Amino acid sequence: MKRALDVVASLLALLLLGPVLIVAAALIAITLGRPVMFAQERPGRHDRIFTLYKFRSMTMERDAAGELLPNADRVTRLGRFLRKSSMDELPSLLNVLKGEMSLVGPRPLKVDYLPLYNEHQARRHEVRPGITGWAQINGRNQVSWEKRFDMDVWYVDNQSFWLDLKILFLTVVKVFRSEGVDHTVNEVAGRFTGNKEPR
Repeated sequence: MKRALDVVASLLALLLLGPVLIVAAALIAITLGRPVMFAQERPGRHDRIFTLYKFRSMTMERDAAGELLPNADRVTRLGRFLRKSSMDELPSLLNVLKGEMSLVGPRPLKVDYLPLYNEHQARRHEVRPGITGWAQINGRNQVSWEKRFDMDVWYVDNQSFWLDLKILFLTVVKVFRSEGVDHTVNEVAGRFTGNKEPR
């Protein structure tokens, strides 16, 4: 039933939001140039690597040493809007259709985090990663990595069709209220560096 919800809802969203996706892509091409998509390898279920798609929201500006500037300095006004409205996530619906992601599940993080998880935290990869999830409606980037991973594992142990519907509904509410959805700057947790517990 979960997979059926993913496929039907993703197809409907892509059809209904098609014009919005086209306009967003055009604006990104005008303001940031090509490519309009951000593509990055992320770990999915059982640590299988896939390519995540999102709309670009940042420039590629670098400092004198050739290093990319901090994210906050590279996000454009359009990019900030895309992130705050979560429109930058819409291309990930393609990942859902391909079966690499689900609408609801733990967010797919960076590949280089894989060796840093302890055994409990690694359980977040027992399910498909999601566009939204239990942690995203309960603080998102405003809580520590440890609490975020605890919420991810709680979802793994308690997932159900009705819980997914609840999370999707609350996600829409938070997006319209702009609550905790701007992950451009001020991320409390910072970069995940692991802990002393063995994986």
